[in-house]
Order: sequence, then C-alpha cells, then structure tokens
Amino acid sequence: MTNILIGGAWPYANGSPHIGHIASLLPGDVLARYYRAKGENVFYVSGSDCHGTPITIRALQENRTPAEISEQYHKEFLYCFNKLGFSYDLYTKTSDAAHIEFVKNFHKKLYKSDYIEERTISQAYCPKCKKVLTERLVIGKCPSCGSTTRADQCDVCGEILEAYTVISPKCAQCGTSPIFGETTQLFLLITKLRKELLELLESHTNWRKNAVAFTKRYIDEGLRDRAITRDLDWGIDVPKSGYENKKIYIWAENVLGYLSASYNVCLERGTDFRELFGENARHYYVHGKDNIPFHTIILPSLLLAEGEGFRLPDDIISSEYVTLDGEKISTSKNHAIWAKDLAENYNPDSVRYFFIAKGPEKRDADFSWNEFKKQNNSELVGVWGNFVNRTLVFIKKYFGNKIPNGNTDTILTEKISAVFDECGQKIENGFFRDALKLIFNLAKYGNKYYDSNTPWITRTENPKKCADTIFNCTYLIANISVLLKPFLPFSSDKIINLLEISEQWKEQKIKQNLYLPDFSILFSRIDTEK
Repeated sequence: MTNILIGGAWPYANGSPHIGHIASLLPGDVLARYYRAKGENVFYVSGSDCHGTPITIRALQENRTPAEISEQYHKEFLYCFNKLGFSYDLYTKTSDAAHIEFVKNFHKKLYKSDYIEERTISQAYCPKCKKVLTERLVIGKCPSCGSTTRADQCDVCGEILEAYTVISPKCAQCGTSPIFGETTQLFLLITKLRKELLELLESHTNWRKNAVAFTKRYIDEGLRDRAITRDLDWGIDVPKSGYENKKIYIWAENVLGYLSASYNVCLERGTDFRELFGENARHYYVHGKDNIPFHTIILPSLLLAEGEGFRLPDDIISSEYVTLDGEKISTSKNHAIWAKDLAENYNPDSVRYFFIAKGPEKRDADFSWNEFKKQNNSELVGVWGNFVNRTLVFIKKYFGNKIPNGNTDTILTEKISAVFDECGQKIENGFFRDALKLIFNLAKYGNKYYDSNTPWITRTENPKKCADTIFNCTYLIANISVLLKPFLPFSSDKIINLLEISEQWKEQKIKQNLYLPDFSILFSRIDTEK
C-alpha cells in the first residue's frame, strides 16, 4: 500500500469561491477518490488561507475583524466543497490552533539552519494611511514585464516581487507614494538552494508544461532570497526572541498547511507521519498556475532548509485559467460565477463533469452557460443517462425488475479491463480529460451495443439473445459507474448501490436475478430559460 498525499491549494478566505477555484481544485478530488478505490492510503488535505493582507483589507472595508471575515468565507468554502462532493480527509484553516503550533515548531527548527539570515531591508510606509504597507498594498510597474501589478506577484508574467522592486510604487488604498524606511527581517536563502531546486525540476519531467516552464524561468533568471517575517498585526507570531511584534509572512506558513493538515490526519489514524513523507509515498499538489512558484520553489526551499528530509513534490497538477464568456474573471467587478450558486442550482455531477471535460487542464478554458447546458444535455443526459435509463426501463418492463440470466460477452470484458488500466494510468499522470473521454467512449459503445443487438425485437424472436443483451448492458453500466465514481460520485453511487457492486477499481461482476427497485433518472436536461 502506497501513501498518497494530495494537497489542494488553500484559497484565500477573503471572498466567495468561484468557478476558478472549482476548476483548479477539482482534479485533487478525482485523484483522491481514484486512489481510495485502488486501495491506497490517501491523505487528501487542504484548508482556507485565513491570514494575509487581502483579509485585513476586507475587514477594514467592512469594519469587522480579520478573524470574522476569514471564518465567514471558510464556512462558505466548506459548504461549497461539500455540496460539490469534495472528499477531503481534512479541510482546515491556517488560523486553526493545530496548524499554528505545527508551523511554529517547523520555524523553530528552520531558524537553526544555515539557510536563514537576518537582514535589514527597505519597508514601505504610507504617510497618509499612517501604516506599514505589505507587498499586496503597494501597486506599481512590474520590473520584469512593465505591467501594472501589486508588489507581491505580477498577475501578467507571474514574477514574485518585493515592494521596493516595483517601479513607481503607490499605496493601493490612497494612491500616495510610500516612504521607504528600514526594518529587520528573517530571510530564507533560496539562492543557496539553486542546485537542489534545479535537480528537482530536471528529475520531474512529468510536471505539467506550465509548471516546468515557470520553474525553469525562475531558476534561469536568478533566484532571490525571500523575507519570511513581516511587520503585521494579523498572522502567526514569529517564534524567535526580538521578533515579538512581527508575524510569519503568509507564504512561509500557508504552504506548510499540507504538512500540518496531513500530520493531524496521521494522528487520527495512528499513522507514522514520517512514513507519509518517506520513500513509500507519492505527493500531488493541485492548484492554479498562479501558484506554481509557491509549490515548485517556495515549498521545496522550506522543506530543504528545515533539514529533516521531508519528501519533495512528486506531481504538480497546475491548471490554466478559467475565463467567463471570453473575459477574465473579476470578483471586484462581480464578473464571476459563484460556486455556491452552481452548487445550489445544478446537479453537482453536471458541474464536476463540465470542469473536467472542458476544464483548463492544458490551456485556458472558457465557461459559458450555453456550453454548460450543451455538455449536460448531450453527454450526461444524451449518452450516459440514456444508456442507463433505456436499459433499466427495459428490465423493469420485460424482466420484472430483475437482472436477467445471461452470458458475459468476452469482448466487453476485454474492453472493460483495458479501460480500467488505461484510465487509471491517465488519472495518475494528471490527464483527467483524456481519462473521462475514455469512459464516455465506453458509454457510447454501450448505446451502440444496445442498438445493434435490438433487444426490442429479440424480446419475442430470440428471448435468450435478448436476455444476454440486457445482462451485458447492465454489466457495462456497473463497470462504467465504478470508472466514473472519481469524476461523478453522486450519480455513480446511485448505480453502485442499486446493483450491489463494489467501488473497487477493477472489473465488477453483476448478480443474475437481482431485484432492482424503481430507479430515478440520473440527469435532467437544462433548459434555455434556466
């Protein structure tokens, strides 16, 4: 049994989740469900990122505390993920006491390493707002591409920045030019880890192209040491004498959430945490492409610098962006589709199907209501739902709601076995769209099998052939439902329970003469008006 760690990116708890979050994080749930069906030891973790400037900004705007803001959106994330079937072993938050304790202990060890250095640096201060400005509160021109950007990370080229490096800096809240004073902070010496980071990149050709390209560029253009402490009021206290008024910078503690969350799952299960980060393991990190450097540069640097030999990332599942009707999603302009609205108004499997079948796996993907309706009506209703419904209706009408006695078609057995093998390999290697297509090709084959064997004719002309046909169609349905379970868990569970089969990732046999209670349709059409 292999230990599988699947870390879904920790979304900022400063606003409602939207379709971009769902599209980038959903592959993690597919992986977790697949590996559980294979019998592996799965640790699927994530949580809400409750610290950082975006939350304090929103708190100021709404005259509330950062804790109140983060808790509100943390609960909304939990609600949406549950409604859409995300099967986290633990979805926590960075403000949780267990995470805070783990991070402090990690940093205490980190500070003793040769990769931490105290430096005096420039710090932005707004004379009008009368406060220290973090990078996110400074806007200016990116020194790499010239685009207007915040001073933490350029939205256009992805460059990780510092406030003093941006051109023509301004306070993001009032537009005043900041004053740069001096402050002492702890720095992570990423430049000393260039060799190890390059080796990590070169030994993982399985990473997605965007992850390889972004990481290579960061290394080739020159790594920079990064401050891991900040003069902030909201965050985790720095566990070091003389730093009582400072906090751990958000990027140096949120990525450690994968460790803190999985550590607590290990405690619950009585599993050795070191084994999860040892040799008999495979680690996936699932996120959008804007988070690539934090998972291929920052997280490995922290793990290497800490010195305990923690396992480095194996697979980077980094999605491209989702646009809405051809335009970039903008929460500030309310140009977004909110996850809660989708979860409450549509079949969760319809949502899941769209964001795998048409998701941003290799390139940016566009969401439109017309395409969403088309995918639901033509694929889920027209192909899969149709195959299930016509078969079960036939059983009810002509076989007294019992699966008929029949002989298994060996050609179908070979096809099913091949799809289990090939689909599994594609899921493990991060090709979710291709895997789903394989399964739906099998469902399309099922419809053709039904049509070519004309059970509505053989029912009277050749009852034995009719029984064999319906038996084999049911056999196909049973196995397709297991194949689809990682992608479409709600509808698959209905069939798995109805046919009394296992959800293990292998060929399923069906019971002859099994009585099938009345069964409702899997999917409904979405009409234009809705």
